Amino acid sequence: MAAEFTDHHNPHEKPPDAEEMARIPKDMPGLTETEAARLLHLNGPNELPEAKVNPFLHFLSFYWGPMPIMIWIAVLLEGAQENWLDFGVLLALQFLNGIVSWNEERNAGNAVAALKKQLASRAIVKRDGQWKTVPARDLVVSDVIALKLGFVVPADAKLLGGESVEIDQAALTGESLPVTQFPGGVVYQGSVVKRGEISAVVTGTGKDTFFGKTSTLVSSVQSQGNIQKVVWYITLFLLIFSLVLVIIIFFYLFTRPDEAIETHKPKWLSSLAICVVLLVASIPIATPVVVTSTMAVGAHKLTGHRVIISRLSAIEELAGMNMLCSDKTGTLTKNELTLYDPFLLPGVTASELALTAALCSKREAEGQDAIDTCITRAAAADNMNLEQYEELHFVPFDPMRRRTEATVKGPDGQLIQAAKGAPQVILAMSKNVEEIKDVVQKAVKDFASRGYRTLGVAKTDADGNWIMMGLLSLFDPPRDDTADTLKKAFALGIRVKMITGDQTAIAKETARALGMNDCILNAEALTDKNIDEKQRSEIVDRADGFAEVFPEQKFQIVEMLQKRGYRCGMTGDGVND
Repeated sequence: MAAEFTDHHNPHEKPPDAEEMARIPKDMPGLTETEAARLLHLNGPNELPEAKVNPFLHFLSFYWGPMPIMIWIAVLLEGAQENWLDFGVLLALQFLNGIVSWNEERNAGNAVAALKKQLASRAIVKRDGQWKTVPARDLVVSDVIALKLGFVVPADAKLLGGESVEIDQAALTGESLPVTQFPGGVVYQGSVVKRGEISAVVTGTGKDTFFGKTSTLVSSVQSQGNIQKVVWYITLFLLIFSLVLVIIIFFYLFTRPDEAIETHKPKWLSSLAICVVLLVASIPIATPVVVTSTMAVGAHKLTGHRVIISRLSAIEELAGMNMLCSDKTGTLTKNELTLYDPFLLPGVTASELALTAALCSKREAEGQDAIDTCITRAAAADNMNLEQYEELHFVPFDPMRRRTEATVKGPDGQLIQAAKGAPQVILAMSKNVEEIKDVVQKAVKDFASRGYRTLGVAKTDADGNWIMMGLLSLFDPPRDDTADTLKKAFALGIRVKMITGDQTAIAKETARALGMNDCILNAEALTDKNIDEKQRSEIVDRADGFAEVFPEQKFQIVEMLQKRGYRCGMTGDGVND
């Protein structure tokens, strides 16, 4: 079974010290097939739980509700009077409405099920002391798994000893850059390994994973669609109004002095027959069919735009939405780092800075991290011919050293040493550190206040001394059509709030770039114990967005807005949305 070791480190903490690292095992024997089978039987497979619904009962549910019940009453009344033509028409309308609704929901369910294929389907696990590939659903807690470049993490796991790895968890947390995880750290199901290889021990599967808890949180919501409420209120009003009028008419007919029209029937029965006809006529029998058919047409049109409709009523709810909570990374933005205006030290040009940064970047597309990809793409766009620079030695990014280095031979045969990395690290390497320290630190702070990430760039002089050249600024830019989409939403009276797991400064800069208001608050406002629920609800209403939030806090924000009377929607490209 798995041994206990040091608690994980979040990506913003320092790597474990030597003593702590020594307590983290580099390898473990893993489980036996017998132990794994027992745990699998005990805890279930590593997949999201799905409520089992009897398909027949689910089909019948489309014939139960305010309007279907009214139509059933009308069907029974027509049958009691032996009006078989009307009886058949009403029955056909009832079945048509139920079948259309069932079919549309079934198609949507098939589309949603296909999305689950995004999760890892296979995993490399150590069983009986041997590495083997198994379906990800067969993983159990305490299994030892291998994580390699490009792998989708198949379950929540704690890293064993070894080198650090970079994990892209934007789809889970909203962070736009991969995070560095050290031995002892935790990685989450659904995230992607962007750099490095390491073994890990599974700590959570299925519903007990970060992904699973988020899914359970969302599936716990059981709410009636707005269209059902509207139809119910209309039906209830018409029913009460019709009953009052029919009762009045019945007593009028029953007490009138002249004889009933149908003299062969008792007077009360003749009066009741007339009232039944009036009551059936007053029931809006075609309403469900018209509503369902209209939304079905809308669903098919939206399908042409690659929109998945999980419920037909969602179309009407979206049309009536007046508040939209949107994720940032990958939704409002491209989730693709881009170089912005650099900070240049005297005597350095922007092209020289960009070329030096490109020379100490990993050139092969396979295995590039987000930063190297951004820099090499920019170099290609500026027609920099990196192939004329022969790479003699390359030192990849190391979280301990916090920089990359390269030694290259230029077209003229001259050796060039280049480095890029954390600004404070590059600054400390520089020969002229005391001369440029203040101005570089000020530039770093200015970029940080605007949400830009910065990289220091340096190269050696003729004497082999490192000379800092300047700073590269990186930012995840908005999508090309986002600003226009937001303008259309504002024109339709829809308020838009940015809800992101990324840093507050980055969220504010993105809001400004999109023309949104930048009153973006930290998620601490949602957990401050000095604020009561009423104040917290007002803060959520007034704020233009929240940053550094967790999935459960997104749920909390939407819930508060709904309680304040908003028709609130949530959009995003990640599990946490």
